[in-house]
Amino acid sequence: MVSKLDQLKNYSVVVADTGDIESIKAFAPTDCTTNPTLVYKASGLPQYRPLVDDAVAWGRKMGKDSDEAVDLAVEKLAVNFGKELAAIVPGRVSTEVDADLSFNTDGTIAKARRLIKLYEDDGVGRNRILIKVGATWEGIRAAEVLEKEGINCNLTLVFSLVQAVACAEAGAFLISPFVGRILDWYKQSTGKNYGPDNDPGVESVHQIYSYFKKFGYDTVVMGASFRGAYEIERLAGCDRLTISPALLKELADDTGVLARALSPDTAAKSDIERIPTDENAFRWQMNEDEMATAKLSEGIRLFHRDTVKLRELVAKAF
Repeated sequence: MVSKLDQLKNYSVVVADTGDIESIKAFAPTDCTTNPTLVYKASGLPQYRPLVDDAVAWGRKMGKDSDEAVDLAVEKLAVNFGKELAAIVPGRVSTEVDADLSFNTDGTIAKARRLIKLYEDDGVGRNRILIKVGATWEGIRAAEVLEKEGINCNLTLVFSLVQAVACAEAGAFLISPFVGRILDWYKQSTGKNYGPDNDPGVESVHQIYSYFKKFGYDTVVMGASFRGAYEIERLAGCDRLTISPALLKELADDTGVLARALSPDTAAKSDIERIPTDENAFRWQMNEDEMATAKLSEGIRLFHRDTVKLRELVAKAF
């Protein structure tokens, strides 16, 4: 019998949402994406201690003082994990820019360039890497510059159509709409239960996918942050889907029939109108979308919190 995971791979590129190398080997995804939370969790495991030690040695060698040494070691650690992952997956590995740069266009650009240089110095070409940037107005502008330099970007923490379209118009390689976090907000704010037929996170990705296909954007739509396998099944056919090891296993163990839910031809016929995405329109539409504003801010805070934890973990190794 063919598993739902194998069926899904016929419709969408499957991406592992993890920094755990053993999980990636087990499920054979095409791409892999990480974030500070995943790198922090993986760095605490004994099997990855050599990656931490190498990063610390690099920081000691290159840093002018202790603070800079730790900062450089954290950068090198992210690249060390990315290099290991790139040796396993045939496609791309996403590495995230620090969340505290989310409103700093120049800082984001500089950080991305440093990460790409570290990868290239380690023999991993930029064509194998996606730089993850939060989809703030400033992050989108940074991605616009980086894409012109051949540094492809994954715009993350996407919760609204205006974010998605602004990313596409900036030429971003890929966006990551966060399905489960949208669902979380609606459940908490309304007190209602949602299922396969009315999941607001799934509906958001359907809308973004349809808009992109109707108006001919090349930007890849990659659904992310799933709370259940049913969300993944309702998005079968989305360009890419980044999935946690637990849900990858659930899909691998299920031999039921998986039907395609999204297709470019159907989406291109959608009844949807263009929206403005200049800075004023972007900020106003985000202001009017309570969910998107709240979840973007929360996501930035949570990623920053785990970056701080990661920095503390690395600092202890000095």
